[in-house]
Amino acid sequence: MAFINENFLKLSENYLFAEIAKRVEAYRAANPDKARHLIRCGIGDVTEPLPQAAVAALHKAADEMAARETFRGYGPESGYDFLRHAIAENDYRARGLSIDDDEIFVSDGSKCDCANFLDIVGSGNRIAIPNPVYPVYVDTNVMAGRGEVFFLEGTRENGFVPMPPDCPADLIYLCFPNNPTGAVASRPQLEAWVAYARRHNAVILFDGAYEAFIRSPGIPHSIYEIPGAESCAIEMHSFSKNGGFTGVRCGFTVVPKTVMGKTSDGKVYPFHALWKRRQSTKFNGVSYPVQRAAEALYSSEGQAQVTVLTSFYMENARLFAQALTSLGWPFSGGVDAPYLWVRVPDGRSSWDMFSHLLEDAQIVVTPGVGFGSQGEGFFRISSFNARASVEEACRRLVSLR
Repeated sequence: MAFINENFLKLSENYLFAEIAKRVEAYRAANPDKARHLIRCGIGDVTEPLPQAAVAALHKAADEMAARETFRGYGPESGYDFLRHAIAENDYRARGLSIDDDEIFVSDGSKCDCANFLDIVGSGNRIAIPNPVYPVYVDTNVMAGRGEVFFLEGTRENGFVPMPPDCPADLIYLCFPNNPTGAVASRPQLEAWVAYARRHNAVILFDGAYEAFIRSPGIPHSIYEIPGAESCAIEMHSFSKNGGFTGVRCGFTVVPKTVMGKTSDGKVYPFHALWKRRQSTKFNGVSYPVQRAAEALYSSEGQAQVTVLTSFYMENARLFAQALTSLGWPFSGGVDAPYLWVRVPDGRSSWDMFSHLLEDAQIVVTPGVGFGSQGEGFFRISSFNARASVEEACRRLVSLR
């Protein structure tokens, strides 16, 4: 009989969003008439069509696959040169940041990269993870048994932006704009984290999946805007939200050649070479049509369409913010991120509020405790939805006063 990875037994039975789906399905079965009117504001899935520039590129690339002269089989594991160049040029060099094309690694999404990166991280690390936080960071470290995890507490008092601890860490997870709280980190706050990482020879894993939603001037769009970050930070991005690619799957990770790790005997190696080796062994790359679609998002038409798409969801966030304000329910987010992090009224628990909104308003939200202990007493609203659904959800929320 094969031995199992016993680290999986340390996890809760269900992943957060699987548990939500389970409870919603039970409600639907028990209340078929009311269930027809459910509005899902929980999982951060998009609802609007792909930008037309991406759709046109998909069609063109699919047509190329129909002719022997333009057919493509296996692509480069790290991504086609045309997309790596477009990313490096538009997301980094256009902002004055020195990122080389070959420091870009195209993948099927930042969620996967956050988990897969642990393949090249040894055991015995002290791993700092914010609380509340996207549960994938914690769960994948538990699965891999990679080291000692300790938490950085995000509270209303610190604006849900935890600052460096007094003790050293080896690996640090940061996500800004933040999921679930919608908080953003200022330049001085990120400077403090980069200084901390350099002082302790730590590596920051920076999840920038929601960068395109930043609207406030002065907020960094990349960790590499902070001097010194190129020696201590690895940045992950996704096209899921800015380009609506949740069902298409494409993202990328930036691994500068100057970010180093060490062996148990003190030898130093670049993470860039290790990640390249990992990808070439365990990943066959994102499909050619999808990479052409992602490249099209950087065209002038594509960039304009991305702005329209992200602005649409941010208008949804504004409508939710307006409804919550009228109710007098304190919240954060909704300004530079598509999520609103809402304080549960009346001292209820997060799951109690989930049940209340499901049963009395037919609205599905995400209970904050699913993001960690500091999430108890909060719930998350996602603004990824059709406008009519958001307007109706707001009417139902206001009717609960």
